[in-house]
Amino acid sequence: MKKTFYWVCLVFVITNVGALSEESQLSSARVVFQTNYGDIEFGFFPSVAPKTVDHIFKLVRLGCYNTNHFFRVDRGFVAQVADVANGRSAPMNEEQRKEAEKTIVGEFSDVKHVRGILSMGRHSDPDSAGSSFSILLGDAPHLDGQYAIFGKVTKGDETLRKLEELPTRREGIFVMPVERITIQSSYYYDTELEGCEKERGILKRRLAASAVEVERQRMKCFP
Repeated sequence: MKKTFYWVCLVFVITNVGALSEESQLSSARVVFQTNYGDIEFGFFPSVAPKTVDHIFKLVRLGCYNTNHFFRVDRGFVAQVADVANGRSAPMNEEQRKEAEKTIVGEFSDVKHVRGILSMGRHSDPDSAGSSFSILLGDAPHLDGQYAIFGKVTKGDETLRKLEELPTRREGIFVMPVERITIQSSYYYDTELEGCEKERGILKRRLAASAVEVERQRMKCFP
């Protein structure tokens, strides 16, 4: 009985250490995709896939994902964002197209493909990833070590669940939504800077309150 309890505890500790390790890998940068079904926010794992993170974040900063879409929604498996060079409804400028045409070396890791993970799409060439990526809608261990994981969803699981409920059709190996799921716009922010803004606000209020108190004491002692 004691041995069984020990092993249960050990598994629990290892599992939670793994979860904490993954959380600690997230950088402070956040990206938000505003779709016609709600927002999806995600963060990056720069220590896991630095080249991939730099490439995707640059595409976001250039606005490349705006007017793009999710061409694939396979319930319990993946929601896949289309390649920006072909998936946008708006034309691309020269700078956007130059970045969109780049391919990234396959940065495969030990991070597991579980719900919420972001994983690059690619062709048979392991170094052919471009701008298409999948959001995992369930656990897919058969993808582990085969596709580059570079981030995870931090907010918006309710949006993903809405996407999973949409009507779909099958085209070959792909399960695709009947209606277009558009990324209407995107933006990014830094959680650390947001925290600094909050702290500055608190400090300003404290300073203002201190100034009021100093003036009150001055009026009381030196009328």
